[in-house]
Amino acid sequence: MDTRDTLYDNQNGAVNYFDQSIMDYKQGSARLRERLPEMTQGYFDFTDACFKPGAIKEKEKQLMALAISIYAQDEYCIIYHTKGAVEHGATEQEIMETLAISAALGGGAAFSQGATLAMDTFDHYQNQNTH
Repeated sequence: MDTRDTLYDNQNGAVNYFDQSIMDYKQGSARLRERLPEMTQGYFDFTDACFKPGAIKEKEKQLMALAISIYAQDEYCIIYHTKGAVEHGATEQEIMETLAISAALGGGAAFSQGATLAMDTFDHYQNQNTH
């Protein structure tokens, strides 16, 4: 078990790093939505449309987003798109091949983010989906 699986919040008790990161992103997004509703809604409408199944299925779109997120060193997106890939049926092998492609283009930084954060997130959500 990774140390990120359980963190402690003074108000809410035990939480895990992965779900907490996604909650942090959603809270930050809600704050932006309050102040910039048109811009925020436009962004969400655009990204929702991009991730709908088409010629490329949802799982593959999540894997592409994961590779780009690893390359860009975007921890929130690494977590979010690893979770999305798992929810759409991605296997451990598919996650590993995705991080390998990202590392081939992004070098050591992409490899280290993929080998740690993406794989830890995969393990966390894969275990949730099997229980």
